[in-house]
Amino acid sequence: MAARTKARKRALELLFEAEQRGVNVGTLLEERLAAPTTQHPLPEYAVELVRGVLAHWSTIDETLTTYSQGWTLGRMAAVDRAALRLGTWEIVWNDQVPDEVAIAEAVALVETMSTDDSPKFVNGLLARVSEVKATLV
Repeated sequence: MAARTKARKRALELLFEAEQRGVNVGTLLEERLAAPTTQHPLPEYAVELVRGVLAHWSTIDETLTTYSQGWTLGRMAAVDRAALRLGTWEIVWNDQVPDEVAIAEAVALVETMSTDDSPKFVNGLLARVSEVKATLV
C-alpha cells in the first residue's frame, strides 16, 4: 500500500473515531501526536489531511450538504462522511493531488470500510465537488 494511501486510511480512522467517541477531532489528533497508540506514529500526510479538514470543516460540510442531493450529512454513513471530508479537502485545497486520484482514493476507502452502495455515492458526490471547486475557494 502506498504511503499516501496508508495516510488517508489513518486520517479516516481518526475522523471516524472522534465522531464515534463524541470527541473533538483536533483534540484527538493532538493526543495521538503526543502519545501514539500504535508502534507507528501518524504519517505526516495523515496529520496534514486532518488539519486541512479541520481548517475548512464548515465549508466542506456545507459543500457536501449542498451537492449530496437529498442526503443530509447525518443520514450518511459515518465512514462515508469521513471519506467525503478528506476527499473534498484534497480536491479543493490540495493542488498536489489530482482530483481523479483524490476521488479514487476516497472510493477505495469506502469500498473496504463501508456499505455496498457507498463507492457509487462517494464517487458521484466528489465528482460534483471537483466540478464546482472553483466556486469554493
